[in-house]
Amino acid sequence: MIGRLHHLVIDCPDPLSLARFYSALLGRPVTYRSEEFVVVAVNDHSSGLAFQRAADHVPPRWPDPAHPQQMHLDVMVDDVETACERVLDLGATRLSGPDSHVYADPAGHPFCLIPRPSWAAPIGPP
Repeated sequence: MIGRLHHLVIDCPDPLSLARFYSALLGRPVTYRSEEFVVVAVNDHSSGLAFQRAADHVPPRWPDPAHPQQMHLDVMVDDVETACERVLDLGATRLSGPDSHVYADPAGHPFCLIPRPSWAAPIGPP
């Protein structure tokens, strides 16, 4: 095991509005909130759904591949640099951009390696 799922991150034009929708739908509170990023989870020490502002958001059209789904996984790890080496060995590709810890899985889906939050238990073996 390299890491543990932290959040499923969903692109949207208004993170707070979409988070409120899922909060009501799932009966979970909003546990983190900023202008660009909002989280819905059991509590502020657990993983959940995250909503990220995408200024030029174009909604997906199911099942139209010209308008694909816009989500990515955040994977928490104890050591980002060590995890980087391991995911590259597994077949991931490092993606360019402002965040140097964004990768694509072998099928091209993006995911991020993030440092384990202080509230989360160490990753360790499964």
